This record gives sequence, structure tokens and C-alpha cells, in this order.
Amino acid sequence: MFLLNQIVEGMDVDPGLPAFIDPDGSAISYPEFGRRIRRLASGLTQSEDEFAAIGILALNSRQYLELMLAAAWAGKVAVPLNLRWSPRELAFGIADAGIGTLLVDEATAPLLPELLKLGASIPRIIWLGDGECPAGMVPYETLLADAPLQAAAVTETSMAAVVYTGGTTGQSRGVVHTQASLMASALNWVCMGGVPPASRCLLSLPLFHVGAIGIALAQMLQRATLVMVPAFRTDLVRDAVLRRGADVLAAVPTMIGMLLDDPDFDADVYRDLRAIAYGASPMPTALLQRVMNCFPNARLTQAYGMTEVGLAVGLTDRWHREHDMLAAAGQPGPLYAVRVVNDRGDEVPRGTMGEVAFSGPGIMACYLSQPELTAEVLRDGWLYSGDIGVMDAAGIITLLDRKKDMIVSGAENVYSVEVENALSSHPAVRQCAVIGVPDDRFGERVHAIVALHEDQMVDLDDLRQHCAPLLAGYKHPRSLEVMANLPLSSMGKILKAELRARHWSNSARSVN
Repeated sequence: MFLLNQIVEGMDVDPGLPAFIDPDGSAISYPEFGRRIRRLASGLTQSEDEFAAIGILALNSRQYLELMLAAAWAGKVAVPLNLRWSPRELAFGIADAGIGTLLVDEATAPLLPELLKLGASIPRIIWLGDGECPAGMVPYETLLADAPLQAAAVTETSMAAVVYTGGTTGQSRGVVHTQASLMASALNWVCMGGVPPASRCLLSLPLFHVGAIGIALAQMLQRATLVMVPAFRTDLVRDAVLRRGADVLAAVPTMIGMLLDDPDFDADVYRDLRAIAYGASPMPTALLQRVMNCFPNARLTQAYGMTEVGLAVGLTDRWHREHDMLAAAGQPGPLYAVRVVNDRGDEVPRGTMGEVAFSGPGIMACYLSQPELTAEVLRDGWLYSGDIGVMDAAGIITLLDRKKDMIVSGAENVYSVEVENALSSHPAVRQCAVIGVPDDRFGERVHAIVALHEDQMVDLDDLRQHCAPLLAGYKHPRSLEVMANLPLSSMGKILKAELRARHWSNSARSVN
């Protein structure tokens, strides 16, 4: 029986390795961490509010994961909120998930007045920061009750977390993960060898992403050590390696590129790095070659999945080193089945292009309160990803394109319709299309193509300022093209394939 709570139960055993090494260098053992989780769960159940959903709007920290596990232990639901969302997007998530308790820190507390102005109702706000607790909030440490809580009566299908992803309709969707799906994703990552035993994993990925949650849980399943940084910065990564002994790095390709491009980068600092786990977007082959040259002793593992699926597929170090497979996504782990299908859902022969579909205990239960959208992607136990790829005779998947109108920029999913809805409300814009185009730093960048009303002018800065109150910064267009008219089909639909083709003509695939 797969239960997330089994990770907490296992913390009674002390492996002799710390569960966490905090930024100040202090360590916390697994038994101590487990006791804190149970005490926190007890405090959460003593709340007078009836809301089961607990929102987290904060930078990475040990307490962040402590709260997620305590919520599951108490039978409540954790909702990690995207730090890069605009206040309008955050207000939507708070209302959509029914969040009754919200955790904030120094970085996010300044957003509260705007959230309240937008109508967000938050009965209880928990202060996770280091400084003095602001008026009207509850200090985090006071939630730890004296007596630990016995685990709530949960099953494999009990909701454990709601993680938001972009929406094809222009509205974010809450992906419901259960006790079983979060546990299965983490266990699958362990089985794929993504977590070396007895390692100290530096997690620089934000914990509002399923991949980061999965890697953190996998580290705990191995009873290894987590080293957190609040957010990715090259100096914080270097400090974590030098002062806290981190020997595994989990990051997205953009972060790794920034690390290598840092003027202060010194390969000798990272000579003891045992492994690098990367994912959320493909890593350009040229960058992968640099990584292999700069970190010759580090084992490489690429993770491929999605918010709805978790850590399903991995390209292990063997394929990086022994085979010319650097452009591949990898092979399914043992807890997932993956197939490539045609438009009817029939599996196609190996080597034939089609849509990638997933099955297994790690896939989501549903989209929160959206049964129609759930039915579109989840059919007969298979999750249809919208990714177009091929599978070879060894079961290795290579991604070629996307069926969905989506851009992956700096490992963040951007659905074109979200940006198009924002741009269309600009008074100068008559037509618009948003596509992903190749970008050396971010893999893909958000590129806007607009046609303007007569006698109107607009530049990129105008459009970005217009988007600021409507969209997270990573969704703003990074480049602009102005056309007299956008190409249309006979039905009046913008021909995005034609617009994209001009930018991807020199690439073997249409995604980065």
C-alpha cells in the first residue's frame, strides 16, 4: 500500500545521517524531524477553521516540507503556490483550492494587502519568517503542539496536495495528487537511481513544482540528507557545496547554465559533486557537453514528467556516457508504463511519432473541480500528455514537439492562450499569437506576434507593462514581432504552425 505517511513513519529510525542541514549549518535528525511533523500536525488539527486546504506561499525551507508532510499526516491538503504568480493569479488559487490557512515569509508577506484587495479570504495566516511576527499572524513555531498526533485515517486515494499548472483555456488548473501518487513518484525516482545513497542533495528547484517535491521525498525515502537554498542563486549554491557539503545538485537546465556562466565559477569547488539531476525542460546538447566536461565525476540523470504525472521517465547516466542519446528524455521507471499513441489512442510502432501517454500509480487523480478537463486528458487509466515524441526499441523516448499550445521557458510551463488573453486586452492590439522560439538561456522564450489597430503603435516594454498586473513575470513576452496581418486558415484561425516554422527551421525538433 503506497502512502505518503509511510515516509514520516520511517523517520523513527535514525540512519545516522541528518534529514536536513539548514543554512546556518545546523542539522536535524530524522527522528527529531518526524517528531516535529507529528507535533505540527497536531497543531493544525486544533485550528478552529474547517478548511482542509493549507496554502504555502514561501521560499524553500525545511519548514516548507515539514508543513507538507504534517498536512498529509493530519489528513489535510497542502497547496504550494507559485511564487512567480501575479497577485491576481494567487487570489484565484487561494479561492479555487479553498485555502483556509496560508503560510507566508518575508519575501511574500508584502503581497497580502493586494491579495485582500482582490477579494482573497484567508481566515488564518501563519508567519514563517525569521523576524518578528507581524500583527494578525500566527508564529509558525507556536503551531507545534506538545503532544504529537496519531496519523489520520487516510487511504491511497486520499488527497495530499494540489499543485497548480497552466491552463489551455487561460486559467490555471489545480492538479490533485494523492497519498499514493506522491509516494509513487518519489519511489520511482529512487528506482531510477536519481538519488545516490547517503548523499547530501542540494535542492534549488522551487517546492511549488511536483519535480522538486518528488526529489525531496525520494531523498527522505533513502534516508539521505537534504540541503535547501531559499531560491536559486549561484552564490548560494557555491556556499551550500563549500560549507554544508552538498554533493548532489538538483536543478533545471537554465540554472545549471547560469552556474557555469557565473564569472566566479570554479570547477574545483564542485570536484566532489557525485550526481546532477536535471529536468522540467530538455537540456540543450551543447550545454550538456559543457556539464559533462566541467563535472566529470558527477553522475547525470534527466527526469521527464509533468505536474499531472510526477517523475515518470529518466535518462540515466549510462545513456549519457555510453550512448549518443543526449537529446532523449529517457526510459520509463518501473512504476510507470509509457506508450506512444495516434489520435485514436492506439499505440503506434516503435520509431513512429505520436502522443506520449502515461499510466501508473504516480499520475494525478484529477483536475480540481474540473471534470470535463480531467476527462480530456485522463482516459481508461492513461494520462495523455500533449507531448509528441517517438520511442525506440529500447523504450527510450525522444520528444519532438507539443500537441498542446504550450511553451517551456526556464522550466516553467506557459500556455500561449494565457498570454494571448492578456495581450488582446491592450487597446492597440487587433490580433495576436504567442509562440515559443529557441533561446540559448531559457530553452524557449515567449515570443509575441501582433497586428495593431490602424494608427496604433506599441513596443515590447508597453506590452510587458500591460501584462504586469495580469500575469507572472515568466509569462511576459520576451520578444516581439509586429505584422500587418497574421496568417489565417480558411476558418479564420491563426496559423501558428506557419509562424513557428520560421523560427524552428534550423532545428531537428520543435521544442527545447
